[in-house]
Amino acid sequence: MNEPLAERVRPKTLEDYISQRHLVGENGSLTHQIKKGMIPSLILWGPPGTGKTTLATIIAKESGRPFYSLSAINSGVKDIRDVIDKAKQSGGLFTAKNPILFIDEIHRFSKSQQDSLLAAVEKGWVTLIGATTENPSFEVIPALLSRCQVYILNDFGKEDLEALLDRAMKQDSILKSKKISLKETEALLRLSGGDGRKLLNIFELVINSENTDTIVITDALVMQKIQKNTVRYDKTGEQHYDIISAFIKSIRGSDPNGAVYWLARMIEGGEDVKFIARRMLISASEDIGLANPTALVMANTTFQAVTTIGYPEARIILSQCAIYLATSPKSNGSYMAINNALSKVKETGDLSVPFALRNAPTKLMKDIGYGADYKYAHNYQNNFVEAEFLPDEISGTSFYTPNKNPREDAIKEFLKNRWKDKYNL
Repeated sequence: MNEPLAERVRPKTLEDYISQRHLVGENGSLTHQIKKGMIPSLILWGPPGTGKTTLATIIAKESGRPFYSLSAINSGVKDIRDVIDKAKQSGGLFTAKNPILFIDEIHRFSKSQQDSLLAAVEKGWVTLIGATTENPSFEVIPALLSRCQVYILNDFGKEDLEALLDRAMKQDSILKSKKISLKETEALLRLSGGDGRKLLNIFELVINSENTDTIVITDALVMQKIQKNTVRYDKTGEQHYDIISAFIKSIRGSDPNGAVYWLARMIEGGEDVKFIARRMLISASEDIGLANPTALVMANTTFQAVTTIGYPEARIILSQCAIYLATSPKSNGSYMAINNALSKVKETGDLSVPFALRNAPTKLMKDIGYGADYKYAHNYQNNFVEAEFLPDEISGTSFYTPNKNPREDAIKEFLKNRWKDKYNL
């Protein structure tokens, strides 16, 4: 039985590795470490099909280290201990050549399983490389995360995906025996969603479905062959990101029917309740924000509740929250405000804090002017006194603009009453 195309053309060297130039390009943050063989324990975080497993294998090969691999789906604490014992015997302790232990989908490990890795990582028995599609801040225990560097892998861009197809046609022995013409690639690239493995799987499916060695790839042909192949929800990645995107956009668009439908798709597919609840937490602030501050409280309570309860009852709580968020008034005012402020910080750098706003815990600080001329708002009528709270260089800059909704209309009036024309509202 033939290996899948994605496996047959998996790159074996750093030079053959496509994409992630920010990590392994000429000036990539990992390139020199790999070449020198001085590899820290690390977490590779990125969407499916972006080369996490491949990169881990190449790192081991390029640095000349023994390589052990576990999948969090079917491994337990005993498996981890067995590998660590082998690693102790095969690698010199506290040397640059200690073995690499690769754990795929490390976010699926329980706390106790992750705890069992701590001593091996800390004492240098192994160099851990974990791969995850989920935010390691939430899914990797703090003690382990603090011992690892986190590197982010991005979706493949158009050029990367086209390079994958080109390499497959040139290097794969089966494809080389056929006469394949890539007349159109838009459908292939769109269906892949930036997932290199998915792209090659689709490409191979289309080619194998043709009973001829002369094949012209067109968008129409791809859609015809693949149309029935994309209906299942796969929480490991196939439609994971598309469906959560549709779910959040339904909430943002104030459509409870759409929100509940996409929620049902995720629930039926066995999606992690915490993943769904976390995304609703983000939406409660990003899309609703100050138009209904209670939405964030509701989403946070939902996260806590479903984490405790789990399926099947969690579906009811998730549905209640999704409908509540979808039917709440919307505002991205807070979201835009922090983005505007971050842009200004990047543009202007580390501007000095005005002396009036500085803390003055010592006599010396007071003597040189820290806290001087600060006006204590509570000493004034309505607990307000006009003052400048930004550095001189950006004085008068506005970051927050209230959206049009009852709650922020009240905020707008408050700011107008206090600041008059300062906020240009």
